[in-house]
Amino acid sequence: MNTPAVTALLRLEGFALLLASVALYAYLQLDWSTFAWCFLLPDVALFAYVWGPRAGALAYNSTHSTVGALAACFAGTLTDLSPAAGLIWLAHIGFDRALGYGLKHAQGFRHTHLGVIGRSS
Repeated sequence: MNTPAVTALLRLEGFALLLASVALYAYLQLDWSTFAWCFLLPDVALFAYVWGPRAGALAYNSTHSTVGALAACFAGTLTDLSPAAGLIWLAHIGFDRALGYGLKHAQGFRHTHLGVIGRSS
C-alpha cells in the first residue's frame, strides 16, 4: 500500500514524463495530427478485460509500461524511422500516471500500483 506522499510523487513523475515527451516531440517538430490520432491507442488494450481481469491486466500493463515505449523511441532514433510513436506512447503513459491510472493488478481494473482508483467501498 502506498502512502499519500508516495502516490503523489509517482503521479508527479507521470506528469513529468508527459511534459518531457511532449517537449521532445515539439522540439523534433513532429506531426501533431499524428500525435492526436495516436495518443489514446494504448487504451485499446482495455478490450482484453472482456476475457477477465487477469487478461485485461496483462494487456493493459503490456501497453502501459515504459519499456516498450522506450524501445520504440530508441528503434526510431537508431533507424531511418522516427521516434514519434515511442514519444506519443510515453506521453500517454505519463498522462495516465498523472491521472492516477497505474499498472493493473489481477484483482481488477481499479487495483493499480498507484492504489485503488475511485472511491473505496
